[in-house]
Amino acid sequence: MTENCLFCKIISGEIPSKRVYEDDAVYAFLDIYPASEGHTLVAPRKHFSSFTDMNTEDVARLFEAARKITAAVEKAFSAEGSNIGINNGEVAGQEVPHVHVHVIPRKKGDGGRGIKSIVWTEPDRTNMDEVADKIRKNLRENERLQVNTPM
Repeated sequence: MTENCLFCKIISGEIPSKRVYEDDAVYAFLDIYPASEGHTLVAPRKHFSSFTDMNTEDVARLFEAARKITAAVEKAFSAEGSNIGINNGEVAGQEVPHVHVHVIPRKKGDGGRGIKSIVWTEPDRTNMDEVADKIRKNLRENERLQVNTPM
């Protein structure tokens, strides 16, 4: 637990919440500023400020819980779909520096839009090879670092 983290305090019970699910790795509760009825936040019990700080096992546990919760939320609110996402970093809209997945149930005509409504610019398709190469290069470098890092 990180001392001044709002979500760490919620997970520990220091601050009350409307819990909908918990296990030894994950805690899920209703968002107090919901985008739609049933908007749920799914957070790891361990404190991670950034999604990229998480290890493979923690990511798997978080997303397995998010999958279960999404199914329950969609059924509970007769949703036709859901937005499921993470705001990673302040510039991306992360307001609480503790990783969490938003599960937002959606219905036709609810006034909401898809993920491209968050940021949308006219794409420059002329440099897609260069963009893909940059991502692949960094993936290879990250994998090399993980292999060479002593356990």
